[in-house]
Amino acid sequence: MARKRRGLKVDGWIIVDKPRGMTSTQAIGKTRRATQAAKLGHGGTLDPEATGVLPMALGEATKTIPYCQDATKVYEVTVRWGQATATDDAEGEVIETSDHRPDATAIAETLPAFIGTISQMPPLFSALKVEGQRAYDLARRGETPDLKPRDVRIEAISHRDSPDADHSRFEVTCGKGTYIRSLARDLAVALRTVGHVADLRRTRVGPFTESMAICVDKLAEYGNETPPFGALLPVETALDDIPAFAVTETQASLLRQGQTVEVPETSNGTVQVRHDRNLVALGEVEEGILRPVRVFNLMEK
Repeated sequence: MARKRRGLKVDGWIIVDKPRGMTSTQAIGKTRRATQAAKLGHGGTLDPEATGVLPMALGEATKTIPYCQDATKVYEVTVRWGQATATDDAEGEVIETSDHRPDATAIAETLPAFIGTISQMPPLFSALKVEGQRAYDLARRGETPDLKPRDVRIEAISHRDSPDADHSRFEVTCGKGTYIRSLARDLAVALRTVGHVADLRRTRVGPFTESMAICVDKLAEYGNETPPFGALLPVETALDDIPAFAVTETQASLLRQGQTVEVPETSNGTVQVRHDRNLVALGEVEEGILRPVRVFNLMEK
């Protein structure tokens, strides 16, 4: 007999503003306690020392997490020039120094080389798995993880300002899998110095922005209801970039049972399937046939 999941059936997204010093797992725990949700996950890990947007998927929204993880992200990052650290951020010990400090002209001339698809070596202290172990666990034991470079996509990077000679602030728009710590490290090397991330804040994940975000420690106080339904965004918020496709009641019933339906003269690709205003499924259209990929169990509006 299947074990019944404890907690409430809550479906939707809550956008957490993760504070510095908290892990993404700890943020999940706080959100779970505040919402009492039976099922919960997050849409993209943030380093403990990073702050900002951490989308939390509750209930049926967890089925849309891959679309959130694949979404474009925006970061505000402060780079500390002249010091390389073991972790490529301010938490690690300094392993190399340089007296050279880049000026605005040099930065402007160098940034275009980091826009587009670039090859990036992940930080030694990262959550990537190497032969079944986390890279950071190996690095903490004094071992060197056998990491491989990988291609990532940087859509835009702009130099905001340099408050002093040791620091410069940037805004970075990037794709899935980008390590901002690696970007800061490599940018410093290209500028004939060394550097690390001194401060990092994520301001957007796909359709989720910091204006939607709520301090995780304030969740329990949000609104007059428990769980904080006033903070809940619809499941389909994560699917804004996916075209909607309307089906009949009969077609919706078939799709919910895992069956395909004919949709002649419909373009191939992924669609969010709707009946009236209700999200029925995520589906794939191929040669006039709509196949359900993810079916949602949501209360009708």
